[in-house]
Amino acid sequence: MEKTIYLIRHGETDLNKRGVVQGRGMDTELNETGWKQAEAFYKAYKHVPFDKIYTSTLKRTHQTVKQFIDDGIPWTQYAGLDELAWGIYEGKESTEEMRTAFENMMAGWTKGDLHLKFEAGESPLEVKERQLEVLEKLIAENTAKNILICMHGRAMRLFLCLLTNRSICEMDTFPHQNTTLYKLHFDGSTFNIIDFHNTDHLKYFCEQD
Repeated sequence: MEKTIYLIRHGETDLNKRGVVQGRGMDTELNETGWKQAEAFYKAYKHVPFDKIYTSTLKRTHQTVKQFIDDGIPWTQYAGLDELAWGIYEGKESTEEMRTAFENMMAGWTKGDLHLKFEAGESPLEVKERQLEVLEKLIAENTAKNILICMHGRAMRLFLCLLTNRSICEMDTFPHQNTTLYKLHFDGSTFNIIDFHNTDHLKYFCEQD
């Protein structure tokens, strides 16, 4: 059955604003800007007849799509959509040492060393495994034609690779910012991106200021 997937990143949190690493272990809430971004997305897409909402288990995704949930659209949380766990770096302010560590990690991932992870964290391969379970549910849910998914930046990049059958080494080809939209069409066998990194809805955010 054909489906249209609206895949967005959560709105801004204070840790986003400060450049602090969040990850799976930080259950942060939206800040004022994040709530405005969520309102802007709702204004732009409330006309879409969503059948289902999928989010991670973390509050910042729930809050971003709260108005859709409040409209009574069926909502399911999946741990498989949680952000990649950054381990010992979660909740820490950025330092030169940390930036170097992240640059080295990203370089390793791009080269194909997808088993690499920070201490107490997750590797891209481990995130892919939990995302595969969500993908099975996404395809198996035959009655849902329009699905809204809210998740996290790094996890979203990995999920887009999974949906479009790309190597997860290519994850950084998918840019994002808070409430970025990727719209995909599923024809029954493959997913194709029909709207890439769309932030047009943020014009509504500007109108509120």
